[in-house]
Amino acid sequence: MTIPHILLANVFFAPFSYGGATIVAEQVSKQLVSRGTARISAVSLISRKELTPYSVIRSQVGPIDNYLINMPQGRKYTQFYDNPDVGRVFADLMRDLQPDLLHAHCIQEVGVDVLRVARVAGVPSILSVHDFWWICERQFMVRMDQRYCGQDPVKIEACKGCVGNWRAARRRFDVLSETASLVDMVTYPSAFARNLCEASGLAPGKGVVWENGVHLPGPDFAQAQARRRARDPRLVFGFVGGPSQIKGWPIMRDAFKRLKRKDFRVHLVEGSLDGSWWRDQRLTDLPGDWSVVPRYSQENMDDFYVGIDVLLFLSQWKETFGLAIREALARNIHVIQTDSGGTTEHNAIDRKDLIPIRSDPNVVRDHLERALVAHPDYRPSRVMPIGFDDQTAQFETLMETVLSDTRHTSRAG
Repeated sequence: MTIPHILLANVFFAPFSYGGATIVAEQVSKQLVSRGTARISAVSLISRKELTPYSVIRSQVGPIDNYLINMPQGRKYTQFYDNPDVGRVFADLMRDLQPDLLHAHCIQEVGVDVLRVARVAGVPSILSVHDFWWICERQFMVRMDQRYCGQDPVKIEACKGCVGNWRAARRRFDVLSETASLVDMVTYPSAFARNLCEASGLAPGKGVVWENGVHLPGPDFAQAQARRRARDPRLVFGFVGGPSQIKGWPIMRDAFKRLKRKDFRVHLVEGSLDGSWWRDQRLTDLPGDWSVVPRYSQENMDDFYVGIDVLLFLSQWKETFGLAIREALARNIHVIQTDSGGTTEHNAIDRKDLIPIRSDPNVVRDHLERALVAHPDYRPSRVMPIGFDDQTAQFETLMETVLSDTRHTSRAG
């Protein structure tokens, strides 16, 4: 039996990788190929002045071909979500490659015309939603004042004070909703994301929860963690969110200032490429021993997590998944977190222990104090989120469901 050929669309893909959705797309693709359950051809974007607009360059990383579409600069607002020129490139690729399935991941800037092209070509499609781009022009439901929007469901009429051109935003909202209805299945990383998007009119009834995989700890992680704790028994907090209001830094900073003890350490991850996140942040007036540590990759994340005991996840908006939380839980690291949407869909915390977004800093301080009092005797029970191999196995089931339904429909027709 011939294995299915998947045409995968994602705004980035190796060798030019960026962002969490790209990690999922790449890791699952590698697993599918290595397991022999699918062939993959990827399509992603570049933007080079020296190249002809919408020309295609073919690249290859391992066994996966990546067709890079060169996007011109200075595109119009509509071309970032609905671009017939990209659609024409996809139509040509589909004629040449003859895929059995389109898997549309993060298609910001790619645009929804690829879904129309697949429907016209008779190619079934799976859409994977990673954030709120489909129902929010600002992508994350964060208003211009850096506060979470809070709509549930999202009604475009309520967005007038948050977008630059409401008529254009309404047109965008309608086009994305209409085009999403063309796909055969929509996957979401959490029930929260699915429920909110479907309630907001995005392909209701077609959504399934397809939880993201994480890189699991290496075999020597626990030993390295124990050695670090033996060298310095102080509790170490870790924070990966950056110095922004929406990630909870002001509340976190205020909570630490209210602590009456200083027998702990804090590691702040420098997530920027130019070292600008923490450069101008004053830390010397805070109790404890504070350090800024380098950003980590998927491959070397154990180096960061070995160095902490508690992950602080104080997001002030409702997120779709919360990758860092799952990475920490897989490594037996305690998490102090806000009630931030899909990030809470794990069994390592009581609902009563979740910190409401926009909480008083005293609430956060109380959680910090409890962690300090419990240390070093408290060790959370390890929660093992799924790895990329399990996520891939789940996708194989979803893929077969869509392909089987398509074959059945074709026979019936």
